[in-house]
Amino acid sequence: MTGDRSGESGSGTQAVDRAAALLTAVVEADAPVTFAELSESFGLARSTTSRLLAALERGRLLERTGPGEYVGGPLFVLYAARHDRTQQLARLATPVLEAVGEVTRETVHLAVANGSWVEHVAQVDGTYLLAASDWNDVEVPVHCSALGKVLLAWKRLEVPDGRLATPTDQTIARRADLEEDLEWVRQHGYAVTHDELEIGLSGVAAPVFGPDDDVVAAVGVSGPTARLEQRAEEIGQLLVHHARTLSRRLQPGTPTEGPT
Repeated sequence: MTGDRSGESGSGTQAVDRAAALLTAVVEADAPVTFAELSESFGLARSTTSRLLAALERGRLLERTGPGEYVGGPLFVLYAARHDRTQQLARLATPVLEAVGEVTRETVHLAVANGSWVEHVAQVDGTYLLAASDWNDVEVPVHCSALGKVLLAWKRLEVPDGRLATPTDQTIARRADLEEDLEWVRQHGYAVTHDELEIGLSGVAAPVFGPDDDVVAAVGVSGPTARLEQRAEEIGQLLVHHARTLSRRLQPGTPTEGPT
């Protein structure tokens, strides 16, 4: 970072130049940058630094990740997501996944459609000793997972051709039954699976909507059927709430906000 030891007063052009310099420093940094580091490095009065950072934050060009720490804001995420959706969307979704995990204590996932498969792009591990494993590099039949059902229900994925795989005797095997289940998903806003991929494993998931009101991802929880079966509706509503929070962050003109 290069210093700017000029006085606080100056033209509008100087204010723009200083804001641009602060923005560049944060975006190019390898780690979050603190308020104090920015103020000292550029030789700006704390009041000037605060005013410029607040303007950049209101414009969603910067956001705070901790007390006085700044990173690139949601606008960068949304722009980059057009070209690298998995990495950028995962970063934006992490606070939401953590919020769901804090309430449920179960493993929480973010997934997107990739070709004809569900791609897990982020995960927050559960805190129970008995919890779901790492799914980030695992491919499963799309109709056997709650995440997959969400992406099927909103046409981000197509039902595979041929006979449906049946990993267990609880798996939906008939297309008519699957279509009925997907209609239930659309009506209720979330999907549920119990023992459909593996006996003893359950999942619940809800859709995340992008700027064009199309589904861009799914947020889900997985864990033992013994724990999730009786909580499916509760967790479904929780996921719907937090997925809406993430969806709002993807809408143009929405101020930066954390999970609620």
